[in-house]
Amino acid sequence: MTIKLIAIDIDGTLLNEKNELAPATVTAVQAALKQGIKVVLCTGRPLAGVQPYLDALGISGDEQYAITLNGSVAQTVSGNVLTYHSLSYDNYVDLEAAARKLQINFQIETPDYIYTTNKNISAYTIGESYLVKMLIRYREPSEMSRDLTISKAMFVGDPKEIDRIVPLIPQDLKDRFYVVQSEPYFVEIMNKNASKGNTLHELVTKLGLTPADVMALGDQGNDLTMIKYAGLGVAMGNAIDEVKEAAQAVTLTNAEDGVAAAIHKYALD
Repeated sequence: MTIKLIAIDIDGTLLNEKNELAPATVTAVQAALKQGIKVVLCTGRPLAGVQPYLDALGISGDEQYAITLNGSVAQTVSGNVLTYHSLSYDNYVDLEAAARKLQINFQIETPDYIYTTNKNISAYTIGESYLVKMLIRYREPSEMSRDLTISKAMFVGDPKEIDRIVPLIPQDLKDRFYVVQSEPYFVEIMNKNASKGNTLHELVTKLGLTPADVMALGDQGNDLTMIKYAGLGVAMGNAIDEVKEAAQAVTLTNAEDGVAAAIHKYALD
């Protein structure tokens, strides 16, 4: 198998336990780029939250790509959008009502802002704002514009709250949307066609490649679809059990430069 594209999750995968890019990871990614391999960062973050890592890795231009917002968007790293699977205003209304019934904090992300309906803003929403480099706006549902482009919605709470609500999410929502727990404190709800795996498939097809050309690395539930799609799915050593079970290989943890180890072992000449 010759790897022509490497899809890499960011948090818990590309970044180490200190949320930093390790020098070994930078070196390995740059070696892959020099060999002509596409390196595609696949993340729940918007492009603004990915840009610092693209810059540090030397990934730029209209011939390099990123999959953002958990598969809602595929775009060039220069910002040209290739595919966008968004939510509608009516979707927003239904999901916000569901959050109230579940008694859980709720937010949406658009290309420009995080919007929350909760006056008592969750600490996890504030943390997300910092990570993705977007400001937070508090708005009542009646104040929301029907014209907003909504990338994804999120149920937000501490891990105990999320554990409480996960089994209570109505089957109707699971049938209508792509629902996935991306972190212990987030459940993300997106367009049914949005997932890292589906959007990676769309990008790979546009590039004239096949799954056999792809290695994907990840650690959480929102990485499962791309781990299963890739010809070589690699779970991080710190991945959840479900990801490890779906992968063809398991690398070292993110604290042990697992991405660098996998690139050297499976992708580089």
